[in-house]
Amino acid sequence: MRSDKINIDWDKLGFNPIKTRSMYFANCSLNGRWNKGGLVPYGNIELSPAAGVLNYGQGVFEGTKAFNTYNNNIALFRIDKNAKRMAWSTKRLCIPQMDIDFFVNAVKVTVQDNSDYIPPYGKGSLYIRPIVWGTAPALGVKAVSEYTFVVFVSPVGPYFKGGIKPLNLKIETNYHRAAPRGIGNAKAIGNYSASLYPLVMAKKEGYDEVIYLDSIDGEMIEELGSANIFICKDGTIKTPKLSGSILDGVTRDSVIKIASDLLDINVEQTDIHIKEMLEADEVFCTGTAVTITPVGKITHNNQVFEFGNGMGPIAKKCKKVLTGIQRQELDDPFGWLHFVD
Repeated sequence: MRSDKINIDWDKLGFNPIKTRSMYFANCSLNGRWNKGGLVPYGNIELSPAAGVLNYGQGVFEGTKAFNTYNNNIALFRIDKNAKRMAWSTKRLCIPQMDIDFFVNAVKVTVQDNSDYIPPYGKGSLYIRPIVWGTAPALGVKAVSEYTFVVFVSPVGPYFKGGIKPLNLKIETNYHRAAPRGIGNAKAIGNYSASLYPLVMAKKEGYDEVIYLDSIDGEMIEELGSANIFICKDGTIKTPKLSGSILDGVTRDSVIKIASDLLDINVEQTDIHIKEMLEADEVFCTGTAVTITPVGKITHNNQVFEFGNGMGPIAKKCKKVLTGIQRQELDDPFGWLHFVD
């Protein structure tokens, strides 16, 4: 680990970008292959006003974390799954398909060079943001000729202010996040811009986030703007199935495996009607940023449904195992941790 003195109050970390030492930078032509790149000082980038990403939203990203573990290691969590999802997302948006080994190496190199920005064990994590976008200028709608790949990092604390507390959510009935056969299952930048207006309006009303419904008949739940969602009823966990408009979340998949393989809990990936969610014993959401966060209230058509003031027993068990594996407090039976020298 580097020994440079970093002046950060680890106890006051939020979820905001903090300038670090370096970032990974690479370029690639449309017909090329991702195989060249390296570290550059952390800083601003230049773009043509006609860049493909600015005019037509041709860009995708990932989110993952590095941890200082109980055993004094630097660990990445399931970085191989992030790499595979990045490969799928780039292909879907006509960006040169990301090479998986290149992606993993770029992340490791960036984390290694910024290792002194990783919060101490138990104080937070280093959030890692790999992002690819269309750099070359274009006026006509098309896949542009050149692309840029950057990996930058930032030390972070909890995603929601005030630490882990039950979320107050609203079911969104006026807007959809994505539609089947679109790009809802790719980690595309446009998916998140679509969720901003409903989120801003919900926050003005006092909610933390919104729950989106399917775009066909508006009766089935899908996900939050920034996380997947789970419900628990009579000891069974359910989460919306991957229908083409739902992101295949890394934490979502991890909770499914932990619950079914380690905790012997029945897990179903299926359609979930609004009514079924509102009658659940527990509701919680999952994501790299939010980890596992309980839902305390859900408002639907001005009616409030409550699910308790803390984390439910099933969510608590899943979170204990998930964070235990990430921090090397528990054995890693799935081989999810990748270590940075």
